[in-house]
Amino acid sequence: MRELVRRIEEATPAGRDRAVDALRAFAILGVVLGHWLVTALVFDSGTVHGASPLQQMPQLAPISWAFQTLAVFFLVGGQVATKSYASARARGETYGQWLRARLGRLFRPVAAVLVVWLVAAGGMLASGVGLDTLHTLLKLVLSPLWFLLVFAALTAATPLVTRVHPLWPLAVVLYVDVYRFGNGGAQWTGWIDLPAGWLVPFCLGALWARRGAGTSLRATGWVLLAGGSGVTALLVLFAGYPASMVGVPGAAMSNLNPPTLAAVTFGLAQCGAALLLLGPLRRVLRRPMVWAVVALVNLSAMTIFLWHQTSMMAVTCLGLFAGGGLPGLHTVPDGGTWVLARLAWLPVFALMLTVCRLTFRRYEQPRRRGSRVVREGRPGRVREARRA
Repeated sequence: MRELVRRIEEATPAGRDRAVDALRAFAILGVVLGHWLVTALVFDSGTVHGASPLQQMPQLAPISWAFQTLAVFFLVGGQVATKSYASARARGETYGQWLRARLGRLFRPVAAVLVVWLVAAGGMLASGVGLDTLHTLLKLVLSPLWFLLVFAALTAATPLVTRVHPLWPLAVVLYVDVYRFGNGGAQWTGWIDLPAGWLVPFCLGALWARRGAGTSLRATGWVLLAGGSGVTALLVLFAGYPASMVGVPGAAMSNLNPPTLAAVTFGLAQCGAALLLLGPLRRVLRRPMVWAVVALVNLSAMTIFLWHQTSMMAVTCLGLFAGGGLPGLHTVPDGGTWVLARLAWLPVFALMLTVCRLTFRRYEQPRRRGSRVVREGRPGRVREARRA
């Protein structure tokens, strides 16, 4: 362990902003923990169906405030993509070369997930698993991929995004919500908010990259935190927006599918908090051990994201061999007992995710020939010297 920490510390450029990597790791782990806490698989008469504790216990909505961290990921994504593209141009790389490298690092791990689940789905059908059960499982695995598609599209648009102020996509979200909620407009128009909503923090990250870490960054953080929090509270209390920042099965309205104005303003508040945390994070990450943990999470960020639902489902299915009906794993999420039991299962989910990470990380970190390889520029990027 000490040797690994030393190698990571030595391979990290002196000028690297480690806080950016910490924010990315926080965003990925927030999504993972959020899914594990608000997603349940209930076995009923031989069929598996999804459920959420937020259905039965709406008072748990604040959980979604802590773990719906996608806005921070898009903020960091915009900042990193903008700087990466500028560096590529300075090195003489074309847009096509830069984009192929960026998207390749995104979609190689996706291909591994799709192949594994294609085989697994075929096996389950052949063994007599019902279509309803298969649909539930595949939905949990595939639904998070929408985020990667949007992220890839915004990454591809980086040369244009660098010229767009965040207020422009925010105005689009505001207009669409007024149209569909205030004027009874067509609900399908809400899907315009899918790219526009996440373009807001992505553009904010691009603006951050262009202006650098000046003295106004902290002031911007306070404005975003106070303004975003205040507007979100008004929208929830007086405009009918849900308090939960994630989708709740059976709810008439979702803040996330597609994103609403409340989700976007809440995301701006999160971005403000992230900017305010940059200073403290930089100080903490001077410690080699802390930085090594952040670096390792970033090196497997996509693997962790893509396999966390599979890990939860694997533990849930293995629990059936213990007799089934295990609290917090197979039971209906309808009370405090379920929440406590679920918290106890989180380390088991994490252990299974570690197994998945060790098995599939090669698709995110492909081996290369040579005596010394420097990894750089992938999602969660950090330089790491490695002996081939």
